[in-house]
Formats: sequence, C-alpha cells, structure tokens
Amino acid sequence: MARSGHQATAPALGAVTFDMDGLLVDSEPVWFQAESAVMERLHGTWSQGDQEALVGGSMRTTVAYLLNKGTRAAEPAAVARWLLDGMVDLLANAPAPLLPGAAELVTEVQEAGLPYALVTSSEPEVVDAVLAKLPLEFPVIICAADVSHAKPDPEGYLLAAAKLGVEPQQAIALEDSVNGVLAAEAAGYRTVAVPSVVPVPERPGRLVLDTLAGVTLTELATRAGFTV
Repeated sequence: MARSGHQATAPALGAVTFDMDGLLVDSEPVWFQAESAVMERLHGTWSQGDQEALVGGSMRTTVAYLLNKGTRAAEPAAVARWLLDGMVDLLANAPAPLLPGAAELVTEVQEAGLPYALVTSSEPEVVDAVLAKLPLEFPVIICAADVSHAKPDPEGYLLAAAKLGVEPQQAIALEDSVNGVLAAEAAGYRTVAVPSVVPVPERPGRLVLDTLAGVTLTELATRAGFTV
C-alpha cells in the first residue's frame, strides 16, 4: 500500500547577488597589469602567483602585500592611489569583457522581477569604471566604501540582504573566490561558486560550476534548492 505523506517543497528564491571581478567581468588580467605597474614603481617583481594570493581580497590587503614585496618605501595611501588610478585608466582604454553567461543571467533575474545586487570588494572608482562600459544596471551596489570589513567577513552580504529586503537564507550569492564564498556563506546565503583564477573547493551546501554559460535562472535556483 502506498504511504501517504507530504513532500517537502523547496522555498521560493528571494534575491540574487553577483560578485564583480572574476564573476561578472574578466577583470583579473586588468588587475594583474595594474599591480605589475605598481610593483615596478616599488622596484619589485610580480608574478601570477602573487595575484592569486590576492584574489577576492581587500585594497588594504593588496597594498600591504605590494609594499612587502617592493624594495622602495612608499606611503600606503600613495600605493592605493597608484593602483586605483591604474585600474581606472586601463578600464577606460580596454573595458573588462563580460564573462560567459553573466549578462544573460543578470537580465533573466531582472526580467523575473527578483531583487538583485552587486556585492564586490572593489573600490567605488573601479566599480564605476567597470559598470560604465556594461549594458547592465544594478539597483543595489555594495562595494568597499560601504563596509568596515572586507570579504571574507559577511558584512557586505548582510548589508545587501537588508537593502534588498530579504533574509540571506532566501538568496543566492554568485562568487568566484574563496574569500567571497566564505563571506556569503557566513552571512547565510546559498552560495554558487564559479572559480576564475583560484579553485574553490566543493563542500556540502556549496554549488561549484565551471561557467555560467547556458545556465538559466530556473536551473540555478533548482540546483541551489529554490523554486522561481
């Protein structure tokens, strides 16, 4: 005899957040150029391994790392300015390309009427330079200037949820770095990692994808345990 009972229903997806560098746009090569130029001014050398050590980190962490590797003394504020000015100039001349599937997913989220946000560790000058060249708009943007503690601290994601009017547990966070994933998970989001420069390990409750190309909102929500 068939057993009666209630099948658990997945909760409705309440919001989606997008990281910027390495998730929305392929800006990591631009960061490498800007960091390399700053390291030249600091009379040091820069490698791919150095950049990998900084993926998903804050400007403070990056500046400290640059100064530690360089052999020329400089004020941290000056180094930060060199890096930001370099990024803005590079992005103005050669915009960071959208990564496969990213724009399509943002558009689908928008058309579905879901709240969505950009949550990035980048400084506002870099965010403005990136978004100025994209055919996308974000109603909520959380960047380095909006928080006291950078990723992997959950502050930015908690602020995004508050501004979007949802509980973190109702939202999906799309990230490319370990720091970003840890920040979103600590805030309570269901997190989807799409690694760019550095691998993100799989673990229970964490969805890791090779790319967003061809990934629909319905598929994303279902695999994260939501309905749309």
